[in-house]
Amino acid sequence: MDKSSGKEDKPLRHGYTTGSCATATAKAALTALIMQEAQMEATIKLPIGEVVTFAIVRCDFTAERAEAETIKDGGDDPDATHGARIIAEVSWRTEPGIELDGGVGVGRVTKPGLPVPVGEAAINPVPRKMIREAVDSVLNQYEIQRGVKVVISVPDGEEIAKKTLNGRLGIVGGISILGTRGTVVPFSTAAYKASVAQAIRVAVQCGCKHIVLSTGGRTEKYGIDMYPELPEEAFVEMGDFIGFALTQCKKQGVTRVTLIGMMGKFSKVAQGVMMVHSKSAPVDFGFLSRVAEEAGATQEQAAAILDANTAALVGDWMAEWGYGGFFERLSAYCCDAGWKEVQGGMDIETVIISMKGNLLGSARIGRE
Repeated sequence: MDKSSGKEDKPLRHGYTTGSCATATAKAALTALIMQEAQMEATIKLPIGEVVTFAIVRCDFTAERAEAETIKDGGDDPDATHGARIIAEVSWRTEPGIELDGGVGVGRVTKPGLPVPVGEAAINPVPRKMIREAVDSVLNQYEIQRGVKVVISVPDGEEIAKKTLNGRLGIVGGISILGTRGTVVPFSTAAYKASVAQAIRVAVQCGCKHIVLSTGGRTEKYGIDMYPELPEEAFVEMGDFIGFALTQCKKQGVTRVTLIGMMGKFSKVAQGVMMVHSKSAPVDFGFLSRVAEEAGATQEQAAAILDANTAALVGDWMAEWGYGGFFERLSAYCCDAGWKEVQGGMDIETVIISMKGNLLGSARIGRE
């Protein structure tokens, strides 16, 4: 109960990603094109295994093309894309295979360092996979062997993008089609922090003294592969709440913590920023430039880092230039920052991985 209001707290409702919306509209449009009937809903399976039916608010078709539209629902923690119109246009191709592109309001990548190559529509890898699999499933269902072109559009995308970091990242002309889970988790809420605290508490009650804290699904998977001997309770997704999760571990008697994350968030942790949501603190490229110099980078290379658009790109450069010590130093800075946050008394290990899931560097600081 919320004592101040007398009302019972309700679980926060998850929303759905732009990637899930694009997948649902692509499926509806292709089905309409094949059946020559309007489709007013589409059921898809999300990456987390959940099966969800999306309402289609508009569906038009001819013999050669079809278009379906849905409205993005951001749940109880809506972001800039909440309420956006997500549209998929599907048409037949003379060539075999599936062609996927972005239309009006979907950004185009102009700088390296992102998971999508320069020049392509800013539709991230997981949504690309989701859309292709949905299209394949419909073609197989109706036993059709024809090429298909899918174009995802967001009519207000260019305006919405002004509220995001896309411009800084080198994505121009609109928003990105994103999502790795399929759902939008309300990371910036007390409820999410409570779930982190609960997960740590369960782990401790199960006898875990070593807990692996990850920033998301990919980093958690790396941790599971890294420590296969640990029980599943030992792996906790902390999201952006690094400081909170570390403090909870200390409070509940955990003696060893492994932090696993990627360049973007951990470049902030290295400076002592313990809440690493993109809106809470920008990446400090001046700091990364100084760490690069400490690792042996030239002044010219350090200057180039100041003009980088993402921390991931800096990581790519450091790996390409052969400065593996950069990642060790950054990891050590993360350990030191975590140590200061909890005022010592635990063993802290930091592991930084690439967006492709490869180890970049690690460090560890003892309890003494």
